[in-house]
Amino acid sequence: MVKCSKIKNIGLYPETCIGKKEKMGLREDTDKIIKQALEEALPGNAVKRALKELHKGTGRLIVIAIGKAAWQMAKAACDERKGEIDSGIVITKYGHSKGELSPLRIFEAGHPVPDENGFRATGEAMKLVEGLSSEDTILFLVSGGGSALFEQPLIPGDEMADITRQMLASGADIVEMNTIRKRLSAVKGGKFAALAYPAKIFSVILSDVIGDPLDMIASGPAYPDSSTCEQAKNIAEKYKLRLSAEAAKCLATELPRELTNVESHVTGSVRQLCASAKKTAESIGYETCILSDSLCCRAADAGSFLASIARFHVSDGKKLAFIAGGETVVHLTGHGMGGRNQEIALSAAQGIAGLDNAAVFSIGSDGTDGPTDAAGGYCDGTTKACLEEQGISIPMVLSDNDAYHALEKCKGLIITGPTGTNVNDLSVLLIN
Repeated sequence: MVKCSKIKNIGLYPETCIGKKEKMGLREDTDKIIKQALEEALPGNAVKRALKELHKGTGRLIVIAIGKAAWQMAKAACDERKGEIDSGIVITKYGHSKGELSPLRIFEAGHPVPDENGFRATGEAMKLVEGLSSEDTILFLVSGGGSALFEQPLIPGDEMADITRQMLASGADIVEMNTIRKRLSAVKGGKFAALAYPAKIFSVILSDVIGDPLDMIASGPAYPDSSTCEQAKNIAEKYKLRLSAEAAKCLATELPRELTNVESHVTGSVRQLCASAKKTAESIGYETCILSDSLCCRAADAGSFLASIARFHVSDGKKLAFIAGGETVVHLTGHGMGGRNQEIALSAAQGIAGLDNAAVFSIGSDGTDGPTDAAGGYCDGTTKACLEEQGISIPMVLSDNDAYHALEKCKGLIITGPTGTNVNDLSVLLIN
């Protein structure tokens, strides 16, 4: 398991970008808040607590774990129920497995765009749960990223990947994406639970969707669907999705509305992540305010909003922390490299430029922000000047969606490696 103490780049900031000692203090406070929040969001203890409610039948116990935190969740299950598990499958993102977990088989696959390895692994999971009896129990461990990783498309795989890319580029939110994806899949939208019937499914869920809608987390493989075909059609029209006749037909197919073989437990969410950040910030002397645990807007707008709060409060003479959780979106207009949390930080850098006592950081709790190795980004009042000294314009960088390379130039990247959890994003403004 990757411990939060192994966070690599947090705390590094080049001397050329440090104007005053307070900035290093803000960076150190950033480190503490991130470490503690991530440690408390790790799924092991939460899974073990949930398993106290599991009363298996007299038959087999099978584990199916999906998502970016699948390995850690499965490890906790193996530790807690050692000797009871008959077999199982873990499907996680490339680089997120930490070794063998007997008697489970480990698969790594593509995220955020599904690939053939994910299709193959999901097919194996489907075979594993076919033909079970009412005395058998499936321990279904679900975390963010499951929508891409747990997939058996009803259309050609290339088209499924293309539709996913279209939606990612359009700025569609996670609920809109999953409303489409579950109808194109043989396992989403309650279909996996229907396939496993009459076996009982005990779901332990680490939520990465704002509000914890169980039919949307990982596209709800084991939960009745609440969306409609009309909603799916409207989303496709809204984003002008290119769909084959076969895909359009799938969107017009209703999904299971009732499942009698499932018991679900949500074990972690972004609300807990915000609460952990609040507790740590208060322990090091900050007055705190949780702005929201359902932040949902353009990443650049979120950064500008946090910067505007900084300018309003920067002269208060207090040590303040403003905390927001959620999941923003990025509209792709360029061909650079970055992620939504890096864009939040870089956008905020413009608004807090010149302030001696303000910093903004934003991270993805899973340790990956977009298709990069960074969890997110950090900026303070010197970031803009540091970049301008190197001939880098923040507006130009944002228009090219290249926040990663800009933050790299001023040591503003936050790199944790895979954390083992996935409960949305955390954005924090610190005023010292």
